[in-house]
Amino acid sequence: MISLTNISVKFGDFSALRDVNIEVREGEFFTLLGPSGCGKTTLLRTITGFITPAEGTVSVNGKDITRIDVEDRNIGMVFQNYALFPSMSVYENIAFGLKVKKVSKVEIKAKVEEIAQKVALEPDQMGRKVNQLSGGQQQRVAIARALVTSPSIICLDEPLSNLDARLRIQLRNELKELQRKFGITTIYVTHDQEEALTLSDKIAVFNKGEIEQIGRPNEIYNLSETEFVCNFIGDINKLSPEFLQKVNMDTDKTAYIRLERLYANAPKPHHIIWGEAKVIASEYYGLYIKYTMDAAGTILKVVEKNSGVPMYKMGENVSISFDPGSILQYEGGKRQ
Repeated sequence: MISLTNISVKFGDFSALRDVNIEVREGEFFTLLGPSGCGKTTLLRTITGFITPAEGTVSVNGKDITRIDVEDRNIGMVFQNYALFPSMSVYENIAFGLKVKKVSKVEIKAKVEEIAQKVALEPDQMGRKVNQLSGGQQQRVAIARALVTSPSIICLDEPLSNLDARLRIQLRNELKELQRKFGITTIYVTHDQEEALTLSDKIAVFNKGEIEQIGRPNEIYNLSETEFVCNFIGDINKLSPEFLQKVNMDTDKTAYIRLERLYANAPKPHHIIWGEAKVIASEYYGLYIKYTMDAAGTILKVVEKNSGVPMYKMGENVSISFDPGSILQYEGGKRQ
């Protein structure tokens, strides 16, 4: 569907993107993930046509669109601040793209009403100014405006970043449901790892203008290809040489293990029992409790399902066990 080949983008002497190669399948929810300034929004703007790459090609269904004008690409765009027109009503905002394309008034009315219903905008909201709407409602208007022209692709640049935590989760679920309903190819930009893992079919992790790894969410999380991805995605324990030495593992390589891969007082078949660790802190998250433990100088974090009451007291000693296959080891920043 979308093919990005050897994309490089420069702003003067600064290289914002270097030799980026990505393939996005039709109907896929593909996320560009990384910290601020890593190049993910630059790539999104390259796909939509707001930026022309110094090198490389952008193709859709085999057609090179690298130098085609923005309005001729048939790509919908939802900006971080939604970029709605404050002087226009909700109806006028959604209809804007159709008016530019000189669609008839009758067809515009039918299309706007249809798309508004699909994104759960009420009829009594259509005559309001957008500044009279909540953040979540404004997001729906922005998505409706992007979808009403029936684009083959929709690009979203951190559309949830301005919302409070509860609304982010609600709209995240709605956004995924909308994407399934329309079956539209989606390119999504975020710095939020949880957002990327829950929404995506595929994720490309960016770092300083380059791709560190492309894969399905479970691959990115469980089989992080680089040390950067390993540290950027979720919480993780870095294991000390002393810890590794005690379990006869290579101490010359950097090693990590996910919090949920460590077990307290619950050895399982084929697991190594490392020894005892002292509980020194706990964090209550509702569904689970995160414990910080001192394992002979190595600080480990362990998560336990919430049973209703804290399982361990401060200062209590517990045994730590794990499956050696759960340890991720890196040499020169690459997984071994």
